[in-house]
Amino acid sequence: MVATLPALQALPLAAWERDGLAAALHRAGLPVDDLREPGRHFWRFETAEFEPAGFGGLEILGRDALLRSVVTLPPLRRRGIGAAIVASLETEARLRHCGALWLVTTSAAAFFERLGFATCDRAVVPEPVRATRQFAELCPDSATVMMKRLA
Repeated sequence: MVATLPALQALPLAAWERDGLAAALHRAGLPVDDLREPGRHFWRFETAEFEPAGFGGLEILGRDALLRSVVTLPPLRRRGIGAAIVASLETEARLRHCGALWLVTTSAAAFFERLGFATCDRAVVPEPVRATRQFAELCPDSATVMMKRLA
């Protein structure tokens, strides 16, 4: 039986809201150094009751996208919110004609594996993804690289 994901509303993050994103990411131990650079698209997520639930983002790189900055706010963790955020970002990547979604993680490989992502070798990562600051600088070489086909 497939679990039903919580209903979330995705709202594009305004420039002035990036401080809230940075604070949530910092508390979760995730990189924040490149949030204001061009080419990053972030959303804030709210529950059906308009309760802040978390954040997530994408860097669109042609037919590939880098999933990044996924964080569920602490009061709502372990309720399926993270999976719902990822599902929403996957839909956004598909709408932008991406065929694959990539990510780099130091601590959440098991979570992403449950969502259909597979661990892969850094050598197979497309150059535009490898050239991102997130991939090349902010995450350590020991981080797990994962990918999910969208098409």
